[in-house]
Amino acid sequence: MDTMTLWHLTGWQFAALAFAALLVGFSKTAVSGANTVSLAIFAAVLPARASTGILLPVLIAGDVLAVLTYRRHAHWPTLWRLFPAVAVGVVVGTLFLVWADDAIVRTSIGVILLFMAGVTVWRRRRGTANAAADAATDSDAAGRPDGSASRAGRVKARSYGVLGGFTTMVANAGGPVMSMYLLSAGFRKLGFLGTSAFFFLIVNVSKLPFSAGLGLIDGRSLLLDAVLVVFVVPGALLGKWAVTRINQRLFERLVIAATIVGGLQLLLA
Repeated sequence: MDTMTLWHLTGWQFAALAFAALLVGFSKTAVSGANTVSLAIFAAVLPARASTGILLPVLIAGDVLAVLTYRRHAHWPTLWRLFPAVAVGVVVGTLFLVWADDAIVRTSIGVILLFMAGVTVWRRRRGTANAAADAATDSDAAGRPDGSASRAGRVKARSYGVLGGFTTMVANAGGPVMSMYLLSAGFRKLGFLGTSAFFFLIVNVSKLPFSAGLGLIDGRSLLLDAVLVVFVVPGALLGKWAVTRINQRLFERLVIAATIVGGLQLLLA
């Protein structure tokens, strides 16, 4: 696949990608939705389809830093409920990428992000008995050592899991889907960040053979990744410093706002 390499970038394009890499680190240790802006920047600077493969190793570097930072706060019963459905979504997303061209991928990314942001805002505004009941049910189930859950909770996990697997494979955009699921399940900041850190590390590493098979990752793209990963580290350190200074309400609003900005940027570019 003919992808843009480090040597083809202008100074401004490289600066944009470096900033996006810094945001990846920040998003992994502070505000999850911030990496949707990174996704939009990568898709704007690089060919949209190729950008998903180039961004993936950068995301994995951020995932490793997040796991090292929040590994004690992960909730594994929640993760085990999600993984089978996510695998189905990844396979469907791979088949979609075989067929889709750059224009379709770019539009799909934007639509997916805005759709998920809209649903998230709708759920937050409900803020009534139904939303409270859903959160109470899921968080209670998540607290049980054996990871059991109600039928509604299992259906919800499977639905979010398939959509999350599809969006993460097609556009590395599984963050908004999983953010919405974890917020609705009643996770607080540290539990949210610890659970999502392991989730995305495992899922993103599992995507590597699919992306390589599609020609989205090669030696040239990895060279660009090696340079961009340098910028992930300060972003992660900044996020670790910032997360203790962000209250829960602001945390949730920032996740939603970052998703909306990323989606609009892609559709209007």
